[in-house]
Order: sequence, then structure tokens, then C-alpha cells
Amino acid sequence: MSFTAESRVPSPGSRAFPIAILASGRGSNLAALIDAQEAGRLAAGIVLVAGDKAEAPALRHAETHGIPTLALDPKTFASRAAFDEALFARVADGGAKLVVLAGYMRIIDPAVVERWHGRIINIHPSLLPKYRGLHTHRRVLRAGDREHGASVHFVTAELDGGPVIAQVHVPVLPDDTEATLAARLLVQEHRLLPACVSAIAQGRVTLIGNTVHFDGTPIGAPLRLDAGGRLIAA
Repeated sequence: MSFTAESRVPSPGSRAFPIAILASGRGSNLAALIDAQEAGRLAAGIVLVAGDKAEAPALRHAETHGIPTLALDPKTFASRAAFDEALFARVADGGAKLVVLAGYMRIIDPAVVERWHGRIINIHPSLLPKYRGLHTHRRVLRAGDREHGASVHFVTAELDGGPVIAQVHVPVLPDDTEATLAARLLVQEHRLLPACVSAIAQGRVTLIGNTVHFDGTPIGAPLRLDAGGRLIAA
């Protein structure tokens, strides 16, 4: 089902930890979250999938799973700030306690980010703080790195600069191309993001000030995944 700019998202009902997902493209990480939810492996309920492109495959995928969607056109707003205010107002109306950026290709207005401090996370295909921004796989190959990875971090006003929650690592093989490296990493992204969302939903991961805490203790390095896909201290 789709919602216009004036529509209200249905109440999250009995879901213990409602989340909203923002996506601009195909939504493979969104699909991983939906799969985890339907398999009972996600300690949260997706109450809204929203974005800036009405034709985005991510929104169509959400609709096939009965998840409410919302698309707002940035061109109909006077500024980026006005767009973000409207979008996050709809997110708040749905009762979301956490916003997950899963392939969302817009920078969020700093004032909105500040109000949602500790309640927005993003997945980025690099071992942050290396390779912020776009074309990370290409940059890894050009640099001759032997290792690549993905990071889930809390969102701040600094692009890809917020406190890192957890990371996965993959080797860079001698014959890798951008496409093969991206595909191999994506498999691990699909494990990492649901684990991070669940840990936040369960209260195991929190942001206090600008420091990530895991089970009440500040982390000195990004968390990792164990063989079962659960977050562990590095």
C-alpha cells in the first residue's frame, strides 16, 4: 500500500520496537531486514518504508510484504530542510523509535539529525573511517587494499562520520572487480544490518553522547559478528 504526503501511517500496535526504513533504490538491505523479520530473527517491527523516489524498487518490495510505504518528491519542497522536516514528521507519526538508512541517497538536514540523535543508523560499504562517500569498491581496488568491509554507524551531521557500531570484513581477491567485490560484501551486509537493528531494539546497543555502548559498556572498537550472526565485542 502507498501513502500520499497527507496520509498517516497505521499505528504500530503491539510491536515492541517499531522502526522505519529509508531507501532510494533497489533495497537489498531492506529485503534482508524484511526476511529477518518474517523469519523471527529481527527484534523489531517495520512500520514504514519511505523514500524520495516513488518508483524505487525498495518501496515496491515493501508493498508486496504488506508494509506501508511513503514517497515524497523533494522537488515539491522549498528546501532540503523542508523536505526532511516533512519526511521525519511522517516517520514520527508512525511511532518509529529507530530510522534505518538502507541505500538512502540523500544527506539529512543537520537540525533533523540532531533531534533524532542516537535514533538513526546507516550502513556504509567501507571500513569507516576509510572511504566515506561514494564508489567505495572502486577506491578500495585502486588503493590496492587487501581487505574491504561494511560499517553500521549512528548518523550525525558529518557524512559517514558518526560513531561506528559494528563492522564486517571481507578479503580483496587478486582478480576482484568492483562487481565481484560488491557482491561478496553485500552478503555480509545482509547479516550485519539485522544484527545491529536487533541489538538496538533489545537495548544492547545505545549511543550515550557520542560513544557507542554495548551491554552497558563503552566499546573500544567496532563490534563484530559471530558465526551465528550475533554481535560480539571485537
